[in-house]
Amino acid sequence: MLIEELVSYYQKTAAKASPAVPKASILGGTADEILEMVTCYASDAAVFLKHGDLVNAFAASEYGLGWLDCGVYLGYVNADISNCLALEKEFPTDLFEKLEEKTLRYERMLNGALAGSVPAPDAEAGCYVAVEKIRETAERALSVGEDMLPEDYVNALAVFSYGYGWLDCGVRSGLFQITGDRHLFTI
Repeated sequence: MLIEELVSYYQKTAAKASPAVPKASILGGTADEILEMVTCYASDAAVFLKHGDLVNAFAASEYGLGWLDCGVYLGYVNADISNCLALEKEFPTDLFEKLEEKTLRYERMLNGALAGSVPAPDAEAGCYVAVEKIRETAERALSVGEDMLPEDYVNALAVFSYGYGWLDCGVRSGLFQITGDRHLFTI
């Protein structure tokens, strides 16, 4: 898959996403927030792509896919999603420095976000299983991405961004409490 195809796929998927809960319910507000973030990242990806910023278009799409996939998992959103998508082609060599910087920054940010968040619900609460799934997804993304480095910055950025989107969605959904740097989350 090429970056342009990924951005197009994400935009189409985001545009078709809808709330899975009644809009007037307390859950409807969270569904709206998740869909707003998904829409914002789709818009950002399109703008980045239009301006030739392939690195940020790619990262925004993967981050948004993480938000969308987590929203579907939590039952707030209906969408036909394909998880984190790998690229088959390398980035242009003249973008490697920017790609490397962005990838390493997202690795640090995801690591900091994991260290700076704790489960909000009690371990005996029914929703705690969602906390475990979100944390596991983000931790797995960090581990998989780190294993890819330094050979594959492209797909390491994909998994860091995707996993970070899951964790950020979990925080916004009230499943995690921020104990560290609040700037690492879209609260």
